Amino acid sequence: MPRFALLIEYDGAPFCGWQRQSGQPSVQAAVEAALRRLEGDAPGIAAAGRTDTGVHAAGQVAHCDLARDWDPFRLAEALNAHLRPAPVAVLAAARVADDWHARFSALERRYTYRLVARRAPLALAGGAAWHVRHPLALAPMRVAASHLLGRHDFTTFRAALCQAASPVRTLEALDLEALEIPHGLEVRFHLRARSFLHNQVRSIVGTLARVGAGAWAPERVAAALAARDRAACGPVAPPQGLCLTGVGYPRDPFA
Repeated sequence: MPRFALLIEYDGAPFCGWQRQSGQPSVQAAVEAALRRLEGDAPGIAAAGRTDTGVHAAGQVAHCDLARDWDPFRLAEALNAHLRPAPVAVLAAARVADDWHARFSALERRYTYRLVARRAPLALAGGAAWHVRHPLALAPMRVAASHLLGRHDFTTFRAALCQAASPVRTLEALDLEALEIPHGLEVRFHLRARSFLHNQVRSIVGTLARVGAGAWAPERVAAALAARDRAACGPVAPPQGLCLTGVGYPRDPFA
């Protein structure tokens, strides 16, 4: 059966997350339903990562096996026709090797988290950013973020129910981008790693936000990391600000 890679964008708000769940709307179920409109016996699909409830994606990658050797452009067009009106879009499809795997062939995942600090509510970006009403100091947040770079035991920054075999991860990048907006500041957290633990990104952002608000000193983040204790973590940031922006492979299948 020919194998295809799919580059997928979605608004996570109406879904229980990526992964298929009985009786709940999921992105995986929506894409699989569209595939079965094309081939009734199409098997299930696999993704590069499982996003949580309310988390968005601009560059999720999945693979599927189909009986027909579709033209990739026509496959993407047909899937988009059957996905409407769900807020899910196949940006591109590509024929890949039979042993290529969306998850296991990936070298890195990239996430961006948007946080907006201003008094007024978010009329336009409310579903795609975390809104805080107090000012944030960027310099101490950047100092705190530097303590998290590299290879560490991230037990403090993972969900209590995380099923990963090991809490050790290598955080390759954690960059804070500041954007001046009318009457406020938007901070975008750009993170890159081979893989992430459950709730790791949101736990990091929520903790750094405590530093920006002046409630934590930057050194407290280093101490929290060293504690290897979930109780030492700051608050977990809400899901709507998080977006899976890309997945890296040895060779980009969509190039």
